[in-house]
Amino acid sequence: MSRSELESTARAMVAKGKGILAADESGGTIKKRFDSIKLESTEEARRTYREMLFTAPGAADHISGVILYDETIRQKTKDGTPFPQYLQKLGVVPGIKVDTGAKPMAGFAHETITEGLDGLRERLADYYKLGARFAKWRAVIDIGAGYPTQFAIDANAHALARYAALCQEASIVPIVEPEVLMDGDHSIERCEEVTSNTLASVFQQLHSHRIHLEGMILKPNMVISGKKAASRANPQQVAEATVRTLKRYVPGAVPGIAFLSGGQSSAEATEHLSLMNKLGPLPWELTFSYGRALQDEALKAWGGKPETFAAGQKAFLRRAKYNGLARTGSYSSKLEQEAA
Repeated sequence: MSRSELESTARAMVAKGKGILAADESGGTIKKRFDSIKLESTEEARRTYREMLFTAPGAADHISGVILYDETIRQKTKDGTPFPQYLQKLGVVPGIKVDTGAKPMAGFAHETITEGLDGLRERLADYYKLGARFAKWRAVIDIGAGYPTQFAIDANAHALARYAALCQEASIVPIVEPEVLMDGDHSIERCEEVTSNTLASVFQQLHSHRIHLEGMILKPNMVISGKKAASRANPQQVAEATVRTLKRYVPGAVPGIAFLSGGQSSAEATEHLSLMNKLGPLPWELTFSYGRALQDEALKAWGGKPETFAAGQKAFLRRAKYNGLARTGSYSSKLEQEAA
């Protein structure tokens, strides 16, 4: 393990005014995205789409890192430059998704355990050679009647810590992603309770596994009402509950917290991040690691057509710029109206 390399990479990932693009959709997920624009999900279509995002002029002003998928880290730009090398030249850190997905946990209805630890040490060594300098592993915690159980929370926290230890051994910064889903009808108070239990378990396991906190990034959910809740908390309440929870459970040694969007609209995710950053000063950088919330508008503007390639890039750049502003609490929802 190179602690200095881990620390410098982690700091670059949470650079001021920038955030992380999650472009690590699995084959099934990218197919659903392409279905929405009636485009067949071929390898070339996926390569072209990722190239549109990565080569958007000025993107590196707002994007500090990109999470790639196994297929994507091996692909190249039209001129033959491997994507990781292209990103590195821009000063953008290439990363890689390494878990193999959340699978049903035997004996625990409605709960999952994320798999992918087998052979991970060898895969990380290969990914490092390909240019990856950080990795991502997502644990999924759902909320419903009688769940999550503490056992499922602890099992997922243990797997996250084992993954993080293997990453740091390989001089790869681990993004530790415990996601409490917002799919149910739960209140923001219930989300805060589950998120608190989850973060407490995660950091206990990280400590037990001797994780170097200065060389990791946390990627949590925001503390937010379930999508189907009868009454949903407003943006200011989301910001305050999230920051309050993080202050209780996340050590100040962690350099940055990169939120997932978790099913929020693009504008919601940006507004919540901006309001949180207005609550500073905070012990860590609060940034973004968005997938759909950064890509949706670009995907629609592109539509899979060569003649709208530049329009897709323009839409992506606008969203990246808004989130860059949210990093300093200077985003305003008025920007959305002006753009419309």
